[in-house]
Amino acid sequence: MKQTLQVRLSQHLALTPQLQQSIRLLQLSTLELHQEVEQMLATNPLLETEEEFTVSTPELATNAPAESGTEASAGESDSSGEVAEAPELSAEEFGGTEREDWENGTERDDFDGIRELPSSGSGVSGDDDGERESQEFAETTLAEHLIQQLAGLSLSPEDRAAIQVLIESLNEDGYLEDPLDEIAASLADDAEGREEVQDALRIALKLLQSLEPAGIGARDLSECLVLQLRAQRQCTAQVVAILICKGHLELLARRDMRRLMAETGADEVTLREAQGLITQLEPKPGRRFAAGAAAAIIPDVIVRKVGRELRVMLNPEVAPKLRINELYANALRATRGGISNSPLGGQLQEARWFIKNIQQRFDTILRVSQAIVERQRGFFTHGELAMKPLVLREIADELGLHESTISRVTTAKYMATSWGTFELKYFFGSGLSTEAGGEASSTAVRALIKQFVAAEDIKKPLSDSALAGMLEEQGIQCARRTVAKYREAMKIAPANLRKAM
Repeated sequence: MKQTLQVRLSQHLALTPQLQQSIRLLQLSTLELHQEVEQMLATNPLLETEEEFTVSTPELATNAPAESGTEASAGESDSSGEVAEAPELSAEEFGGTEREDWENGTERDDFDGIRELPSSGSGVSGDDDGERESQEFAETTLAEHLIQQLAGLSLSPEDRAAIQVLIESLNEDGYLEDPLDEIAASLADDAEGREEVQDALRIALKLLQSLEPAGIGARDLSECLVLQLRAQRQCTAQVVAILICKGHLELLARRDMRRLMAETGADEVTLREAQGLITQLEPKPGRRFAAGAAAAIIPDVIVRKVGRELRVMLNPEVAPKLRINELYANALRATRGGISNSPLGGQLQEARWFIKNIQQRFDTILRVSQAIVERQRGFFTHGELAMKPLVLREIADELGLHESTISRVTTAKYMATSWGTFELKYFFGSGLSTEAGGEASSTAVRALIKQFVAAEDIKKPLSDSALAGMLEEQGIQCARRTVAKYREAMKIAPANLRKAM
């Protein structure tokens, strides 16, 4: 075997620690970035913040119109009237280098027929009282709320302990998932002890179910609804509603009026009143106390329409204002041997890299957002019906970035508009062919389907085939199966379940 030497020329991308940090920071959400900054400030004494970094912006909560947000940042571009500049950072600390290579290389889950109550913080409340109530529930957990009610009751230590055990066994929706015999078995070893504990738990459960909110401590949906109905004023419709919830919820979901009348013995008028009572109930009584209920989405980018121009600016409330600690930096420069021989020299370089990568992150988000706004101008003027088809590759080619970079930028980053707050990925969507030879965005088609369903006759709801035909009349070629897929994605029930009883 003859040995030879060959020279090969190849290119590869080396992921330096700085490059890896750039990629990681780019894909973080606002909350994750805040945590990353806090961790870096705690571990690196050379890094400090100019002012407290906060993510609390009530004016820019989820779905809040852009007009109610904060004022434009001082760095807004006045010359072009369209784009605000990225936050200014200390250039002397890391030098004015070019952009790094990393940009280029690398209707209901609940029972149908029961009203789905919005959780607090999920949208803009119409009145101040509702906002205060949501904040109050967000600050108090379900367990704390129940224990506060027990403070006013005269209970024996055994009963109080039994109720405490049941409260700890509730899930976040307020249901008791574990059977009483299993809870008793975990508390007592012998059969006689388990029976005594189980009897105490039965009494405690009745006490628990008498507390507010109504329906708490139920073991299934049927029991939850019945508990709420029993707390209401007694009437014929209430009695019929209890009968339906005890054994005929499936018939109610199918809107089977004839079977319900036969099973309950009620006439049509009483049956409709009973249905009205059931639809006002809360299927998840503990939902308003959920820890994540008060979480609000803070937009990274704000879009405002000024005259005919669309101004795109970074939200100044989410950009951390970082700088190098000059006291420590000057002390390092004055040491013998300079910064390179100091143990803190590496931390100084790490702080410079971090500030630079933070700036690059927001600069890239701003560039991508500006490109999206330019492509989707119709949406910002007319709403989602004017959305155009858009894929990541188009923005990547326009900005000279890699498609994976656009994917990282548009994930968990949000834009506040006059129509609400949306994730950047919302503005991307496939296209459907039209009779004119063009394409219609899938987002616009969904909006059109929602509009058709909202205007339908509830006694004769539109089938998927009828919706496909109506889209075809609008010049959009959409198969029935595609309509069904879009309808299910928007949590719109099929025609037979939308039909009024």
